[in-house]
Amino acid sequence: MGFREILEFVKIEHMLFSLPFVLIGALIAVDIEPSNLAVLDIMWILIAAVGARGLAMTLNRIIDKDVDAANPRTADRHLPSGAMSLRTAWALAVVFLAMLLTGAWQLNTVALKMAWLPVLAFVIYPYLKRVTWLCHFWLGGCLALAPAGAWLGIVGDDLGWAAITDFHWYPRLLLISLGVIFWIAAFDLNYSLMDVDSDRAAGIHSFPVRFGVEKTGPTSIKLTIAWLFCFAMADPTNGIFFFISVILMALININVIDHRDSLKDFQKTFFRTSVLTGWVLLAGMVI
Repeated sequence: MGFREILEFVKIEHMLFSLPFVLIGALIAVDIEPSNLAVLDIMWILIAAVGARGLAMTLNRIIDKDVDAANPRTADRHLPSGAMSLRTAWALAVVFLAMLLTGAWQLNTVALKMAWLPVLAFVIYPYLKRVTWLCHFWLGGCLALAPAGAWLGIVGDDLGWAAITDFHWYPRLLLISLGVIFWIAAFDLNYSLMDVDSDRAAGIHSFPVRFGVEKTGPTSIKLTIAWLFCFAMADPTNGIFFFISVILMALININVIDHRDSLKDFQKTFFRTSVLTGWVLLAGMVI
């Protein structure tokens, strides 16, 4: 098993979803003053973030190996196809967990003691989608831990537990995190369209399975409007560029969703649009 195969196994390109919001969380922690960010802090935050992302995907692949095997679209993935052994997958999970814990430990005690939260969220998600269509929002919550974790990795140094108990995360970090939940849910609703038949057969409770394909587009547009308001309200006084970036990307996302049936490759287009969203918002905040 080579390094390239490991990157393919954890779908490293999906790191592009969480990374800009990791950096947005760090910027919020220093009150939008990038020069105040210590390079060493950013390094440990990124190590923890990569560890968390890799752990989430690895656990999902392990827990869903039988579901993936029954789905023609995913049957050739590493575990169902036998390209990777279950033992190797568990070894990777341990490595990614070690990265998460090491990064959190090097940042501050509070971040380390809260590291159980994302791990628990990652374990629950694959089982939750066997129970309820609300799993899309849980997945969004898993991604929302990215800005929250980066923020805690910085403010936990000086404020300790008061960073949490004294509500220093309210309202900006809360609004950013809620926006991420709605943003990822909107993406995942459309992503699950590829597997409606196999999900129904396997007992996976996606939104399209529960409510129908025809309701997925309008609902994801409503979720896009929801994240527009969350992000816009999160940074009302620190310049116009972030607000413009939010409006711009919301309109682009809505346009892509609205033209789902006419696009030659909707899933690829929407994936790229969703990835671009976080990076444009980060650029707007930096500016």
